[in-house]
Amino acid sequence: MTVDSSMSSGYCSLDEELEDCFFTAKTTFFRNVQSKHLSKNVCKSVEETLRPPTLQEIKQKIDSYNSREKNCLGMKLSEDGTYTGFIKVHLKLRRPVTVPAGIRPQSIYDAIKEVNLAATTDKRTSFYLPLDAIKQLHISSTTTVSEVIQGLLKKFMVVDNPQKFALFKRIHKDGQVLFQKLSVADCPLYLRLLAGPDTDVLSFVLKENETGEVEWDAFSIPELQNFLTILEKEEQDKIQQVQKKYDKFRQKLEEALRESQGKPG
Repeated sequence: MTVDSSMSSGYCSLDEELEDCFFTAKTTFFRNVQSKHLSKNVCKSVEETLRPPTLQEIKQKIDSYNSREKNCLGMKLSEDGTYTGFIKVHLKLRRPVTVPAGIRPQSIYDAIKEVNLAATTDKRTSFYLPLDAIKQLHISSTTTVSEVIQGLLKKFMVVDNPQKFALFKRIHKDGQVLFQKLSVADCPLYLRLLAGPDTDVLSFVLKENETGEVEWDAFSIPELQNFLTILEKEEQDKIQQVQKKYDKFRQKLEEALRESQGKPG
């Protein structure tokens, strides 16, 4: 898998808060896990029930895909039945990530030689990755979600545990944006092939892994301190929102009282 800087199961909507197995943008650090076993059954992936496509069917799908791809990012089929192609991943990380401190950006030489710059220092720092950043990946049909996540983290020299992150597929349906968390064993390029090249039909998003209980032991002290800072900021923002809301109500009530007192009884 190569990374270019041109940057399971169940659907959830941004307008809904489903506390079983779904993740939405409204979710914060804490989750209520209910009916875990039932959720797994309800959230069974549709793809799991489909039979594997034949080599001829794959070839036909790739030909159809390439005929609709307008950015020279088509897929190539190998003799053994595997194929390669490109996917784009949107980064939607709302928490800081941990990276080595004082490390220069990765060069082309480092990428070719697979130099692990993160291993050259024990110093760590945290920062926010740009929201809505996009990275383009060249992968094969056998590349799994787990490998995609690890590749993205390596590109940004993120030293956090890959299990803290999850890859989602995003679709637009009935005017809503829906997210489906992918299993670590899913193959994103196969999903891309089935959906076609249109990113409005299907796109991939990297988010924090919010399913299940939070494993606080996996976080470092600086990360936990950052989380506390974020929670305090969220708390203050929420307090200000509530205060503004009731200040506005109070102002309207006072105006109504003044108007009623000025009118003859």
